[in-house]
Amino acid sequence: MAKTKRHILWVDDEIELLRPHLIFLAEKGYKVTPVANAEDAIELVKQNEYDIVLLDEMLHGMDGLTALNEIKDLKPGLPIIMVTKSEEESLMEEAIGGKIDDYLTKPVNPSQILAACKRLLDKKTISGQKISRDYTAEFREIAVRLLSPMEWQDWIDVHLQLSEWDLEIDQHPDLGLKQTLYDQKRACNIEFGRYIEKNYRGWLHGQNRPALSIDVIPQFILPHVKNDKRVLLLVIDNLRLDQWLVLEPLLRDYYRINRQYYFSILPTATPYARNAIFAGLFPSEIEEMIPELWQGDNENDDLSRNRNEQQLLEAQLKRIGVELKPEPKYAKILDMHESRNVARKIKEYASVPLSTIVVNFMDILAHTRSSNDLIKEMIPNEAAFRTMTRSWFEHSHIFEALRELADYDSTIVITSDHGSIRGLRGAKVIGDRETSTSLRYKYGRNLRVDSKYAMIIKEPREYKLPARGVNTNYIISKEDYYFVYPTNYHYYLNYYADSFQHGGISMEEMILPIVTLEPK
Repeated sequence: MAKTKRHILWVDDEIELLRPHLIFLAEKGYKVTPVANAEDAIELVKQNEYDIVLLDEMLHGMDGLTALNEIKDLKPGLPIIMVTKSEEESLMEEAIGGKIDDYLTKPVNPSQILAACKRLLDKKTISGQKISRDYTAEFREIAVRLLSPMEWQDWIDVHLQLSEWDLEIDQHPDLGLKQTLYDQKRACNIEFGRYIEKNYRGWLHGQNRPALSIDVIPQFILPHVKNDKRVLLLVIDNLRLDQWLVLEPLLRDYYRINRQYYFSILPTATPYARNAIFAGLFPSEIEEMIPELWQGDNENDDLSRNRNEQQLLEAQLKRIGVELKPEPKYAKILDMHESRNVARKIKEYASVPLSTIVVNFMDILAHTRSSNDLIKEMIPNEAAFRTMTRSWFEHSHIFEALRELADYDSTIVITSDHGSIRGLRGAKVIGDRETSTSLRYKYGRNLRVDSKYAMIIKEPREYKLPARGVNTNYIISKEDYYFVYPTNYHYYLNYYADSFQHGGISMEEMILPIVTLEPK
């Protein structure tokens, strides 16, 4: 089937002098309709479909700028290239403002016209072709990388590459690369799970390790405080790297941005990872301070397991020998009322040496999606979750507060305690009725699961985890597996399938951004 020619409407009162240009464009595969005045052009736009309009600014009768407005009123999506004799600032402002899609300054040669048309009409196709070539090259590069020994720095690079490709492919859904990228991420998470099983215990004992949850305050916060900066730490619960990447452009007009990374401790769940941030200690060390924190089986209850965050932070500062006056402020946002209240008082929080704000929206959204069919319909996959994340943030009180602080002499540090992954495959687990209920990690007596699906921890103390009594062991799922008991196996397998979960071992859950914002 022959490709349909792109149709250009060229409006110029000296159109007869442009005959060589029209012939050139026809030879390049374009159909060109010439017209000598704006009034006739507007009638043609009403009656016909065009792919692009070349519009002279200085026309007899109705001028080009008036015609521009009328054509845009008729067909707002029709691209218009203004051809002008001058480079007036007002014309450039029109172009920047969006009414004019491009402009050229006379005299124009045929190649300039062709380039401008291709830039507007074939941008998506050309961009898609380049993306396909670039991704194919990076796909091979990552595949080769996985065949060699990887260090934690390499895993950060790979996760960043894949996350950036997520965003790129979101913009070009017709390229057919989504499944290829998903398969590559799954392959990477298989190797990442093996890497963590081999190296994580050594990290806990100081062997060539990356920054972990316990290092967030001393490594990324206190250096600013010690330089007499007022620091606001914003912890967005359950925020993944790819989600941060869609938020970052919203802040670039207001802040200089320095993005670094750290690894969440295991399990990648709020009671462990976030408490480790505030305490600067591993969970087993926190247990010695607050034994009751780990009693009972309510690890999914954020209010109970994370109610001591402010006290843990104060204890960490005291242990390090940092005394701040006025004392640090702390707030936790669980609903719209608290969000509005914190935003209203944001300069109070930014007026002290250190303030911390915890935002639970992302975690609440992920959990709500699991049980609400409407939310699941709105967020069917990771791409939709990224879109929802950006929409929430862009209209949130938090973003409003950050814009306000851009005119204030404060340093903002934004991070998360853990990420999440879509649980797509079930792993059968055997345990007694005292076993914990989480889907991506469990603790209990004599837990049994295939080691293909989980890291099995028989000695919790070696992994800096609370012992929780005699014979307690932990299992932490790998890749995108979630735990299901044999009883009513298929019912629960289907019930929890395709839910965003955390607590396990994956790049999405463990490798987290920690971003410093300095006002411009």
